[in-house]
Amino acid sequence: MPAKDPEVAKLGMWLFLLTELLLFGGLFLLYAAYLYRFPNEFYVAGRKLSLFYGTFNTVIMLVSSWTIAMSISALHRERTVMSRSMLLLTVLLGLIFLVNKGFEWHSKISEGLYPNSSLFATKADGEVLFFGLYYLMTGLHGIHVAVGCGLLLFAFWWLKIGKINWKDNALLENAALCWHLVDLILGFYFSTFFI
Repeated sequence: MPAKDPEVAKLGMWLFLLTELLLFGGLFLLYAAYLYRFPNEFYVAGRKLSLFYGTFNTVIMLVSSWTIAMSISALHRERTVMSRSMLLLTVLLGLIFLVNKGFEWHSKISEGLYPNSSLFATKADGEVLFFGLYYLMTGLHGIHVAVGCGLLLFAFWWLKIGKINWKDNALLENAALCWHLVDLILGFYFSTFFI
């Protein structure tokens, strides 16, 4: 059921997003601390990541930020069919992101670059830490993308049955806030791991 007071719902979402920023911010601080300690090993390990995968995923998620914004804009103009279409396109882009991330992980795993592999036993501590953080942070981000897709599908359903409309759209706007945070975090990942 849509929130009775959209301002309270939005405040609750901002508080939730603050906790997410603390979680991911802590992980980025951990990355920075290890980067300071092992700069050469992090550089060597980072060169083993595919710039193509990182760039493709970043572009996909930036476009998905635009499509979710278009969905909300269309709803404000009472164009619910366009709003639903843009919402589904956002979910599709999120799924493309997850599939591409799967290909990216598969390429690294097939090279033996994963925690506790026999190849890792021969690597320097900094490289092992780099890939440990890479899998932890990108995996956690992937979970957030998957949950975000589920939330957007839920919003799509409510939009379709009329529980979300141009006057009562707090759920969709809150879902969009979550999605934008996921996109923002990916921007930090791209600059952290791939550049």
